Amino acid sequence: MSSDHLSKMLTPAVIENRTKPIGKNFTKNALLISVVASLGLTACSPSQISKSVPAETSSTVEQDAAVMSESVMASPIAINLASGQQMMIRSAPQTSVIRPSPSIIVTPETKDNYQKNEANPVHRTTDMAISTLSIDTDTGSYANVRRYLNEGQLPPVDAVRVEEMINYFNYQFDDGKRLGNAPFVVSTEVVDSPWDRADQGNKIVKVGIKAVDSSWSQKTDKQSMPPANLVFLVDVSGSMSSRDKLPLAQSSLKLLTEQMRAQDSISIVTYSGSTSVALPATSGDQKAKILAAIESLSAAGSTNGEDALKLAYRQAEQALKKNGINRIMMLTDGDFNVGISDVDEMLDLVKDNRDRGISLSTVGFGRGNLNDHMMEQMADNGNGNYSYIDSLTEAKKVFGDELAATFNTVAKDVKVQVEFNPDVVSEWRLIGYENRVLAEEDFNNDKIDAGELGAGKAVIALFEVTPKGQKGLYSDRRYANSNASISSNNKQNSNELGYLKIRYKAPTGGSSKLISQPINNTSHALDKANIDTQFVVAVAGFGQRLTQSEYINNWQYSDSTKLAKNSIADKPSSDTDGTRRNFVTLTELGSALDGKR
Repeated sequence: MSSDHLSKMLTPAVIENRTKPIGKNFTKNALLISVVASLGLTACSPSQISKSVPAETSSTVEQDAAVMSESVMASPIAINLASGQQMMIRSAPQTSVIRPSPSIIVTPETKDNYQKNEANPVHRTTDMAISTLSIDTDTGSYANVRRYLNEGQLPPVDAVRVEEMINYFNYQFDDGKRLGNAPFVVSTEVVDSPWDRADQGNKIVKVGIKAVDSSWSQKTDKQSMPPANLVFLVDVSGSMSSRDKLPLAQSSLKLLTEQMRAQDSISIVTYSGSTSVALPATSGDQKAKILAAIESLSAAGSTNGEDALKLAYRQAEQALKKNGINRIMMLTDGDFNVGISDVDEMLDLVKDNRDRGISLSTVGFGRGNLNDHMMEQMADNGNGNYSYIDSLTEAKKVFGDELAATFNTVAKDVKVQVEFNPDVVSEWRLIGYENRVLAEEDFNNDKIDAGELGAGKAVIALFEVTPKGQKGLYSDRRYANSNASISSNNKQNSNELGYLKIRYKAPTGGSSKLISQPINNTSHALDKANIDTQFVVAVAGFGQRLTQSEYINNWQYSDSTKLAKNSIADKPSSDTDGTRRNFVTLTELGSALDGKR
């Protein structure tokens, strides 16, 4: 990744939000004075008031009000502002409640930052026959989208990354095949596209891989897990004070701590106005000591940690586990002021330590200044994962149920390349993975970083293809294309829709290994497809509907609802954890909210 790219990542500009800013004539101080006057100075101390209005911060009014008191959470009361408008906040239970008529609820401006991603285009196969991508095992986008929908609003378009929504779920791949000694099985399937126009005949090509690790997986004894050296880098600035931030982060860390063993170690580094080691490397069986350190964390001050990231890496190096899991977990609401202002220095630090065996994962909390873009990219460069925690249930999934996939890498730098047969496919497009697309020549270059595959984790990529002879988006050409990159006369391969190649490295690194297989030119109706494939298409349709994709024609949220429900009904065992049924609920919420877009 270039310095210019990271510079754009660090830009605090708001890519998109759907909330309404407070009027320009409402200053923060005026609002807080009104709040204090209405509450009768009973909900906060003088010290708390002073913390809520620091001159150097740009925190939202919502965050300032939250800092004033933990009790400002129960019943709504109206606050009259100087201009005569009103807003609703949460207050402690009152014997009487003033209810304005009519009430005006003012939503504070948010500064959530999302990367702008244009959907992958449709390619003419004779011009470009090869698609190359890095796998993506992040799940942050799905959990963040779920949070938006549960709060009663559609997510910003740029918050939706379709591949992260697809790969949030667990898949069995009963039809998967293990090629050579690869630590994963490969599954491919071709089905009729549900987003097709009647005269197009498009197909969906599914390419999936699922890790199979005989030494340790989600279903084996955790005592066989490699020793883990974990460093929690925790943001304890004032913006982390709300319940969905630091308190939820503490509960998440407690869940993880309960699973640690004597051979594991945990360190805690905190950053806000200053940086400190809250807990030096401590054996995982000293749970009381670790839990006490987690419980003692509190949010206060601005975010200006001096060399916080460097200190975290030093802690990880001091407790380094040879042939073990060495990882920094950065927990934050998105403020990445960790004492390194130079983009190249931060990038070099993350890459250097990644190459030395210390990975970095990011975990996001809350909203208001969520730097989703930065968190995703930092984890990608650190050979880690980006997760978003919106509830303790999600924390249990990330740090409990999927502990193997979260921490134990079975294959590094996994790249997927599909070459489409121009005698069979006239056009194709990759669904999602917009910021994971690689150049064709990157596939064979072992110096190009790619995604990591965790134990038991499944990853799926979907392509929509137009068969040759069917009407696509491109018009027929009058003359042969002399600049075409592909010219095929090999009719004997007409039974191959394409050719799949996968490169990967061992967890310890070294040269990459290559496996490959053809993709057969046989397809069937979607309702006859593997149950996992049906569900994947339902999720992909939902994600594209949220992004207002131009490629799905008249596909509606209700279509995803129906397809997902049918797949679950056909095989209830596919949803033992209930995540698929929860997805169905989200599609119904999306349908209800669609008119508000």
